[in-house]
Amino acid sequence: MKKSYLVVLVSILFSMSMFSQENAENQSTSENFNEIKINGLYLVLGAFDVTYERTINEESAFGLNVVIPFDDDINDGLNYYISPYYRFYFGNKYAAGFFVEGFGMLNSTNDNTYFYNNGFDTTVKEDNITDFALGIGLGGKWITKSGFIGELNLGFGRNLFNSDRYDYEIIGKVGITLGYRF
Repeated sequence: MKKSYLVVLVSILFSMSMFSQENAENQSTSENFNEIKINGLYLVLGAFDVTYERTINEESAFGLNVVIPFDDDINDGLNYYISPYYRFYFGNKYAAGFFVEGFGMLNSTNDNTYFYNNGFDTTVKEDNITDFALGIGLGGKWITKSGFIGELNLGFGRNLFNSDRYDYEIIGKVGITLGYRF
């Protein structure tokens, strides 16, 4: 009788250890991740573009993208933009593959108006205009087993408030991005 109790007890303990291994394995694949990315395309063009992304689950994530130009040619038109976004992924890997993105964008631009006086003197009036845009985008994300990320994305949006004051009614986001998931 004691042996049968011992066999039942060992069987229960063995099955519980099997369930704990299964749960531990599932937890590692459903863990949320953080990502830091830098847009190489904008870096070459003269702007610093950094992105933080947090995965929500295996098919969605939210993030924040900040662009600050450092080249004078880009800095004449754009002061900065800050863009929060939400992505829905369609790939087989955890939060990777083809994605669709919805984003907002707080952007600040310079609007220069030139006045000519008899062809000799030019006066420039510079306005600093801040606006908010809503847009959609799509792209693809590839990730290695060690966590390195390659990403391509393209998005378009429309400024909502000050589009009558300047020519930047339609805005765009383009990225050739490299990063790391941790």
